[in-house]
Amino acid sequence: MNLKKILTLLGVALAVFFIVTQPAGAAGSIQNIGNILYNAAQSVTTFFTQLV
Repeated sequence: MNLKKILTLLGVALAVFFIVTQPAGAAGSIQNIGNILYNAAQSVTTFFTQLV
């Protein structure tokens, strides 16, 4: 098998295990990732707004 495919399957299995065993922790992690992405998008928007 391809190494990339194996690592992807292991990542998905780990994510499912984490969601099943610790749903509150998994939800908190997803919220944190969402907040990081939102803040990054706001920063990029502010940067381009300041250029104009």
